[in-house]
Amino acid sequence: MRNLHTRTTRGRVVGALTAALVAVAGLAAPSARAAAPTLDDGLALTPPMGFNNWNSTHCRAEFNEAMVKSIADIFVDKGLKDAGYQYVNLDDCWALPERNADGKLVPDPVRFPNGIKAVADYVHSKGLKFGIYTSAGSKTCDTAGFPGALGHEYSDAQQFADWGVDYLKYDNCNNQGVDAKLRYTTMRDALRATGRPIVYSICEWGTNKPWEWASDVGHLWRTTGDISDNWGSMLSILRQNLPLAAHAGPGHWNDPDMLEVGNGGMTDTEYRSHFSLWSIMAAPLLIGSDLRHASDATYEILGNKEVIAVDQDPLGKQGTVVSSEGGRWVVGKEMRDGSRAVALFNETGTAQRIATTASAVGLPAADAYTLRDLWQHRSYNTAGTIAATVPAHGTVLVRVSADPAWAKHPPAAELGLTGSQLIEAGTPVALTSTVTDLGRTPARKVSVALTGPAGWSVRPTSATTAAVLPTSRSLRTGWTVAAPAGTPPGSYDLTLKASYRSPAGVRVTTSLTVAVSVVVPPPSGTSELSDLPWLSALSGWGPVERDTSNGENAAGDGHPITIGGVAYAKGLGVHAQSIIEYYAGRTCETVTADVGVDDEQGAAGTVAFEIWADGTKVASTGVLTNAMPAQPLTADVTGAQVVRLVVTDGGDGLDSDHADWADARLTC
Repeated sequence: MRNLHTRTTRGRVVGALTAALVAVAGLAAPSARAAAPTLDDGLALTPPMGFNNWNSTHCRAEFNEAMVKSIADIFVDKGLKDAGYQYVNLDDCWALPERNADGKLVPDPVRFPNGIKAVADYVHSKGLKFGIYTSAGSKTCDTAGFPGALGHEYSDAQQFADWGVDYLKYDNCNNQGVDAKLRYTTMRDALRATGRPIVYSICEWGTNKPWEWASDVGHLWRTTGDISDNWGSMLSILRQNLPLAAHAGPGHWNDPDMLEVGNGGMTDTEYRSHFSLWSIMAAPLLIGSDLRHASDATYEILGNKEVIAVDQDPLGKQGTVVSSEGGRWVVGKEMRDGSRAVALFNETGTAQRIATTASAVGLPAADAYTLRDLWQHRSYNTAGTIAATVPAHGTVLVRVSADPAWAKHPPAAELGLTGSQLIEAGTPVALTSTVTDLGRTPARKVSVALTGPAGWSVRPTSATTAAVLPTSRSLRTGWTVAAPAGTPPGSYDLTLKASYRSPAGVRVTTSLTVAVSVVVPPPSGTSELSDLPWLSALSGWGPVERDTSNGENAAGDGHPITIGGVAYAKGLGVHAQSIIEYYAGRTCETVTADVGVDDEQGAAGTVAFEIWADGTKVASTGVLTNAMPAQPLTADVTGAQVVRLVVTDGGDGLDSDHADWADARLTC
């Protein structure tokens, strides 16, 4: 599916189901048709790994034969093939808009002058596999209107097989209202009839809950709408896919859409979370960035074989949620060797301590365990606690086992930094660092240091060393931190470093980087929130907009805020799921706004609004629709350091959820 929010078709043309369409769909098969087969075919026994061009190129001219061949070359040259990536897949726009006189698909001669088979042959010559795209409708999803496979399933499947296709992504646009199960089962049978093994990716966006019926239809099925290259989109999709773990396994996978790693809309920390979470969910790993221009950090993320091994574990279990309180997620995944992969994921905008135990993630009782950090590539021993202070939007991914050889590893140490992460320039704040021995063995000769940006004052107020830390004991150190007067508002890093020795004398150094924000106190009186700087702003599609609606793409592409026919000159335009945070400095009293679904989406869109004062929800609406006028919302935020404005999706997904905080004001 393409971005259904910006297409005139909205990604799905649902029309009346006419007798002619039923006949077309039913008569596409040969007259002598075997009983529907199961998918016990040995394909996709682990989640497919590869590349798809859509997220980076869409339908632009740069998507062509030269690009596809270069991706195959890069897979080999950069070690991605050795890391497990196999499929080089084409997405939409590879064909001409019309079939030929024989009803066959015609490759675009400008993009693919040598045809599709020549490209497939090149990919195969590299020891890789080749994939292609079409839609289970009259046309594909791009607005140019390329031919879909509805009514042509057997002919198109045979063309794909003749070209050497190994993977088919089958989209859901322009489906003419034909039953989804019928459409996708017909293509399953058509692919099977070719005799060629082709991995079959069902891309109907989770609309008809394919996880409930498609395990003998496709090898993987999309569980959500399209991903977008931003934190809000990734987080929303994660939340939708996690509960579906029971439906995934070898040969039938939940697909939360392609990877955005390296496309530029998120930080490297966020991309590591994205990759870690897709891996622990046993999701297909299809690279969506243009590898010809990828950074070293992107290759480091995509090529992490220890993380990939979590995704590709042959037991085929999708990770499940152990806990998720306050945006502090613990997700555990059973592995074939009896170990557990554990993701400590921080969805919040500030560093958080996240902790669990070996028992809680399903490991048997033991004196101690081996804990392998899959991003640090280091092994430690732990007495059973699995914990870390995780940076904002970060993920610590570990693999824990009841390993009898645990004592050969040094003890794990947990680093923490507590106290306010909001600093007014020129005003000292007190922070406390901790170094805690999580291991069964003691940590010896422990020392700690805290550093900040050049010119900042960072001074300890208590001991920075300890001779020995037994299991569960901590070195706590007080610090006074001050940003120089005149420091511009923004995010700055403090780095906590600890050093210690194992009982065998092995020296271990570890560090924790925590982002702190230099903030400006809000002005006294009543201010429009759209005129104030925010601490952070997240939106499900596109950026948060000041004084316009959310346009879903680039900044400034919205329209005047309008709810129920009433226009507003001031306010904030967002798309669910959305969070905007403001520094209130404990000096403010109220937040007021008129809230609702923006008129620009017609009758579509359902959202709910919340206002939080620090960690407490202080005001909320029920689910609001486009048919409702703006609702007044007032919250008492007296004494709050941070005010948070939240918009959720109303419980029915993110389609057209354009939400407005009209005339949003803060009184201090």
